[in-house]
Amino acid sequence: MTVSARPDARRNASPYLYGPEAEAIARVLEGGQYGHTDITEEFERRIADFLSVPDAVAVASGTAALHTALLAAGIGPGREVIVPSMTFCATVMAILAVGATPRFVDIDPATLCVSDQLVMDALTDKTAAVMPVLFGGRPIDLSAIQEELDERGIVVIEDAAHAFGSRHDTRRVGANEAVLTCFSFGPIKNLTCGQGGMVIPRTPAEADTIRRIRLLGVVQSQGERANTTSYRVDSFGLRYQLSGLNAAIGLVQLDAFQAAEDTRRHLWRTYCDALAPLDGVTLVDLDVDQAVPHLCQVRIPHRDAVFADLRSRDIGVGVHYPPNHTQPAFAAWHRFLPATEQAGQEILSLPFHQHLNRTDIDLVVAALEQALKSVGGL
Repeated sequence: MTVSARPDARRNASPYLYGPEAEAIARVLEGGQYGHTDITEEFERRIADFLSVPDAVAVASGTAALHTALLAAGIGPGREVIVPSMTFCATVMAILAVGATPRFVDIDPATLCVSDQLVMDALTDKTAAVMPVLFGGRPIDLSAIQEELDERGIVVIEDAAHAFGSRHDTRRVGANEAVLTCFSFGPIKNLTCGQGGMVIPRTPAEADTIRRIRLLGVVQSQGERANTTSYRVDSFGLRYQLSGLNAAIGLVQLDAFQAAEDTRRHLWRTYCDALAPLDGVTLVDLDVDQAVPHLCQVRIPHRDAVFADLRSRDIGVGVHYPPNHTQPAFAAWHRFLPATEQAGQEILSLPFHQHLNRTDIDLVVAALEQALKSVGGL
């Protein structure tokens, strides 16, 4: 029997809106202020409250969050940033944007994330920062080496693009005051603003620096500039503000986040149950009791052939991600990373978004079983 995909199973990922987002955007449009507004500042306060942190600084994207965090931490030319190769290329591009050098590090095969020992083994006298990637939403604990990193003056900047809502024990990701945390609120993230990002600073001074960077180095706020004939630019900056339109979407999403959290965990566990009978298929562990899942990934034999077979059946599989150290743009920093390279040949992302239901998941798993049999993987 050939599996025929339902519409939701044809998409690997998909934005999920709750309904009030359109009304929220309309109110911003009616107000006539579309850029950085008090709505943006309300969104920052609400995110800070949600995470139980003193402050949160909204920016235009997750990539902007990483770039701004690196700038605020003083990372620049001649310095290295330890980063897993297994991540979206945006992580690496942010490092290059400040003139620093990526030092690619291998991953734990079970989690697709870095570990404290892998980080320690990769340190050099040029290391200025460590950028762990919370892959798929999985929280990472580097607390065992935090003191040593602090003694060496090495800052930890978490790429938590996948991990909004996930927890380190009882605290949400972002609540560790020892690290800079960067979130993405892109279209398919656990919480979306349409496009946007957030930096969780460690100190009030760091928050001020990040706010200045995101506003082109201008000292005065928009309201203050309206009441003067001039303004002062005292540092480098970029136009990285989050618009009120995007923040309005984010506020609606934040109000509904508990539903997103529950649904994504339920879908991941449903996949776990459905995949259990398939020999030769390994579900990448996310520690779902702590993580709010962003991806559902398996490791399989004959991945490329299975990918092509499933695509021919209209099943929306994907690959997250081709290892960066094998990309032409990053060839100068290539290192031999055996676990990453093996995973790069085996990982397959199954359709995972809040439009799915049990019927969709059963269909996807049945199609995966057929594909594996057809290419000799079962």
